[in-house]
Amino acid sequence: MPETSLLREQLAAVPDQPGVYVYRDSDDRVLYVGKAKSLRRRVLSYFQAPLTDPSPVASDARMSARSGQHPKIDDLVSRIARVETIVTATEGEALILEANLVKRQRPPFNVKLRDDKSYPYIGISLDEAYPRVYFTRERHRRDRLYFGPFSSASKVRETLSMIGRIFPSRPCDGPEPGRSSGVPCLDFHIKRCLAPCVGYISHHDYRALTDQIIAFLSGQYRGLEEQLDAQMRVAASAQQYEQAAVYRNRLGAVRHLMERQVAATDQIGSVDVLGVAVIDDIANVQVMQVRDGVLSDRQSFFLEGVGDEDPAMVLEGFAIEYYAMALAIPPLVIVSRSVGARLDLAALLSERRGARTDVRTGRGDRDRLAVLAERNAQLAVDQERRRHDRNRERRREALTELQEALGLAGPPIRIECYDISNLGDSYAVASMVVFEAGAPNKAHYRHFTMHFDGGQNDFARMREALSRRFARLRDGEGDLSFGAHPALVVIDGGKGQLSAAIDGMRDADAPDVSVIGLAKQREEVFLPGRSDPLLLPEASAGLRLLTQIRDEAHRFALRHHRTSRGRGMTRSLIDALPGVGPVRRKAILNHFGTPDRVAQASREELEGVPGLPPKVAREIWEHLHRAPDADDVPRASAAP
Repeated sequence: MPETSLLREQLAAVPDQPGVYVYRDSDDRVLYVGKAKSLRRRVLSYFQAPLTDPSPVASDARMSARSGQHPKIDDLVSRIARVETIVTATEGEALILEANLVKRQRPPFNVKLRDDKSYPYIGISLDEAYPRVYFTRERHRRDRLYFGPFSSASKVRETLSMIGRIFPSRPCDGPEPGRSSGVPCLDFHIKRCLAPCVGYISHHDYRALTDQIIAFLSGQYRGLEEQLDAQMRVAASAQQYEQAAVYRNRLGAVRHLMERQVAATDQIGSVDVLGVAVIDDIANVQVMQVRDGVLSDRQSFFLEGVGDEDPAMVLEGFAIEYYAMALAIPPLVIVSRSVGARLDLAALLSERRGARTDVRTGRGDRDRLAVLAERNAQLAVDQERRRHDRNRERRREALTELQEALGLAGPPIRIECYDISNLGDSYAVASMVVFEAGAPNKAHYRHFTMHFDGGQNDFARMREALSRRFARLRDGEGDLSFGAHPALVVIDGGKGQLSAAIDGMRDADAPDVSVIGLAKQREEVFLPGRSDPLLLPEASAGLRLLTQIRDEAHRFALRHHRTSRGRGMTRSLIDALPGVGPVRRKAILNHFGTPDRVAQASREELEGVPGLPPKVAREIWEHLHRAPDADDVPRASAAP
């Protein structure tokens, strides 16, 4: 930790009042945001001893981290260069301010949801005449309705499948239902769609179906049950028996779901029940969503940055993250008795909900649900810890096997793998993936756009990729990935690719690094200076790790190649359109989605692009549909 007089002065001046404290590093980046009932006691608890001397000079001993505390705290304290404090009137106000700062600053040492940027949602396209119910990871469009977040993509797909069986809305993509053939698709024949594309259901009836889906996803089971029952009786009275049978089947499905998931009694109402468990660095929170007295869903979330945090603080950090993403907050949140007395979330949740939300421990049926949520969290943590232990042991075994089989000085802690992807001699790219301690380190993945333009020659491109990578190591490149020294380099390919890679490393005056080639056909391992390949046992952990790294390099290279090719195709077609600049190009692509769809568009469809003048739309259509001369044919340009 930087030993500066400024930090010592700031620590000595921390007030003994409620508020928020912010730790910053020497580059003024926010490391951690926290709140406390007493800022002085909380801030100084990170250090060895409280500063009783009010003078701005404190001993170096007091500036060190407490002995015996969690490595996360040691790491945090070692980086602190400056402390900011913001005094608030109450601890509840401090929590609201902390939540806003965490959301804005994204501090690396705060408790956060694992993969919190990619949690899935269910979207309903209310801006379309016949709305779709679909899987999505975005929730920014104002004209659409979203439900979530869900803890896993499989849970979203399971829910969508259930909705498809009970409420058969259209599954086809695009703003308009149906296909160009004008006949219903297979989904209609298997009763997963009511075919609005051919008029088998009116716009009014389809919108009523959409409203029922919204009620179902909102947890309004009792009202939905009553509505379906009334519709069934009305249809039966009018002797519309087929329609009455449809309502009967939906009603039966909803009732069956309610019977399976009934929580206890109707008196429970709509609540969220939170249970937390923490073991070592693993924490899990279970969210049981009870709606209309029915246990409608159970979500399981793992958290990062836990360290040695108290379970109550972990649950508080979770609530800050989760209810910032949640699209609906119930009027009551139930927590277990073991953490409830130390939580003050009501003010934060009330502010985000826009109405009063209570946070308290449960009684009777609600307490039983809280205990159940905590027990599920404990089971999830136990399973995750066992999985981590198994994976760690498997990775250790694989690295030891590779060390022995390849004759390395030690286990290859950092392994880099390279692959080439191209389409003929166009859009050639190379990938570099990194595994550390047997696990992917995606922050260190890199890709190269190839400069070689001498035709389809993967050997030359492999040589270029390795030469460029190790030249950056030689030159002391500031990039963390390029500045790291690998223990083993894996080349996707056989003798030719391996030889090219060695030439590239020699061109860059690379340090002594072990390098091998891995051929796909028989998973043969090629070593420099050895004519015959090494065949590792098919079931060996070392070979599984090598193939996993190779497949990851291939996937990463292919993804970047497709991105480059897509950009090139877009440039070759869209950039050649008359009267089209960056703004209009973006509008056209947003409207049609792909360059191919632009090329197939009619004049009327082009004139319907928002922001595109009719005259320009007609010129574009004429440009796309005139008989091309040889020089006018759009060509995909080579990657730069």
